[in-house]
Amino acid sequence: MAKVFDAAEVASHNTRDSCWVILYGDVYDVTDFIPAHPGGSSVILKLAGRDATADYDPVHPPGTLEENLKPEAKLGRVDPDSLVQRDAPAVEAAADGADARPPLGSLLNLDEIEDEATKRIPQRAWAYYFSASDDLCSKRFNSSVYRDILLRPRVFVDCTACDLSTSVLGNRVGVPFFIAPAAMARLAHPAGEHGMAKAAARFAAMQVVSNNASMTPEQVVEGAPPGQVFGWQLYVQNDRDKSVAMLRRINAMRDRFKFICLTLDAPVPGKRELDEKTSLEGGNGATAAVGDGGDGMRPGGGGVGQQLFFGTACDLTWATTLPWLAQHTDLPIVLKGLQTHQDAYLAAQHAPQVKAMILSNHGGRAMDTAPPAVHTLLEIRKYCPEVFGKIEVWVDGGIKRGTDVVKALCLGATAVGLGRAPLFGLGAGGQAGVERVFEILEAETATCMRLLGAKNIPELGPRFINSRRVERDIYDGDPGLDKRGLWTKARL
Repeated sequence: MAKVFDAAEVASHNTRDSCWVILYGDVYDVTDFIPAHPGGSSVILKLAGRDATADYDPVHPPGTLEENLKPEAKLGRVDPDSLVQRDAPAVEAAADGADARPPLGSLLNLDEIEDEATKRIPQRAWAYYFSASDDLCSKRFNSSVYRDILLRPRVFVDCTACDLSTSVLGNRVGVPFFIAPAAMARLAHPAGEHGMAKAAARFAAMQVVSNNASMTPEQVVEGAPPGQVFGWQLYVQNDRDKSVAMLRRINAMRDRFKFICLTLDAPVPGKRELDEKTSLEGGNGATAAVGDGGDGMRPGGGGVGQQLFFGTACDLTWATTLPWLAQHTDLPIVLKGLQTHQDAYLAAQHAPQVKAMILSNHGGRAMDTAPPAVHTLLEIRKYCPEVFGKIEVWVDGGIKRGTDVVKALCLGATAVGLGRAPLFGLGAGGQAGVERVFEILEAETATCMRLLGAKNIPELGPRFINSRRVERDIYDGDPGLDKRGLWTKARL
């Protein structure tokens, strides 16, 4: 029979030398695990002697405890009557009607959904989702650059019908936008990534599941209808065995996961000051320790982003990583985070293993003042347009309107990724909030296409846009391409 502890006894074990925590009613001795915790010791120590379930649960998928703690670390159960309910005032306020929400249908655009979510989700979650690197220049520019592309509508065109369906990697999807990999969805709502998947299913939309999802891949895809398309994002770990083990799991679910999305735009985390500041303040006013006493210092005290990146490999290369991947999966590879036409050209040379690329600057969360995907699209069109015929080109970052989606497609993108928007939709209303995000973008995209005079996605092209204003700002140096060999056309 499990030993039962009084909460006061657990609370006395609140130091680095003797650290106990309560999780799901069980008492764990995590003293030996402190130096090895990927998020740093301060994250554990600020919860020492306390019920850590509310902080732990939204961040860690099931099975994490069993993978990282020895069986003897579980000491017993806590007497529930001895626990103090930390969130009792908030619960009472909600019961009094203070948590009244506007109807989701009254939220008319993605900015309004973000505003509503900001009122609802914990400060730590908002800071992690909203934050970007340094001065947030790339994050802002990702959106504003679309305003500088003008549309060229045609008239006297029958626009009664409008088909938004398209194909990605040979898989039919209902809309040309997808859920891009974004971590820690359960920080916004308990439905997490599974709620996102159910919302996407209603629109036959694709979802790329984050390597740092707060649910297991099995949980995310559970109950998904046949034909729903999922991809798995991979951050290669310094401990390659961990990555190999995950690839093995995804290979076993190839009926669900159709590709591996290898992320390249963040080999190290950017300096996300808002995220780090919130963690320094404990997210709820409590002061957190800076650094980890020498057992794994985190810059700036370490926000959620810093913690998630701990252990991520930064030694990936064209010469070594793709052959290594080929040894462990035969699923198609999608390279995420390309930001120059030179790298797009190199990626295309690795077809057919590489089937697609995502032009992305990590939502402005890695290197500030990195180019928006629109600039890279235009670079490819200028220097190596043949890339579009070799592999699919997807984009993400800054999408706020259906007109943004259409402009990206006109420039040659096959599909458009949404990162923050589904997370804020989840925060605003759970699965229904994510569905509202899709409803808004679906309607705006269809309206834009009808007004342009385009009946379906294949009809979209450069003739519908004027990108001259943006073209002035794209890279204008040496192409830097070796086009000798099979791609060189004979001059007859």
